[in-house]
Amino acid sequence: MSNPTTSFFQALARRGHETLVEEATATMRFDLTHEQGVDRWFVAIERGDVRVSRDEGKADCVFHGSRATFDRIIGGQSQMYPAWLRNEIRTEGDVRLFRLFGRLLPAPPGARHPRDLGRERRRVA
Repeated sequence: MSNPTTSFFQALARRGHETLVEEATATMRFDLTHEQGVDRWFVAIERGDVRVSRDEGKADCVFHGSRATFDRIIGGQSQMYPAWLRNEIRTEGDVRLFRLFGRLLPAPPGARHPRDLGRERRRVA
């Protein structure tokens, strides 16, 4: 059975190269708990090339939390940084990678690019 987190990581694996993280080389592991156990996702970024696997290896940053919390983040009902402040997500290692990973998350539902919004406002004025 698919869930938002699994769908997100599978889609991220298909994206390949991401210009938003071109300057980065890092590894991140996500240990996400649920009723049946723990899902582990490993994300490796090398100069923008993104690879996703189910490896349990050592990573520069490890995220711990529930899959339900991550499902809400992926679905736009919650945001990563506030969840981290509420201790719903914990990190080990290089916490700067927390912000880097945020660049890979989907935009909230209904979000528009600022340039598109500016163009619309100029047309109305």
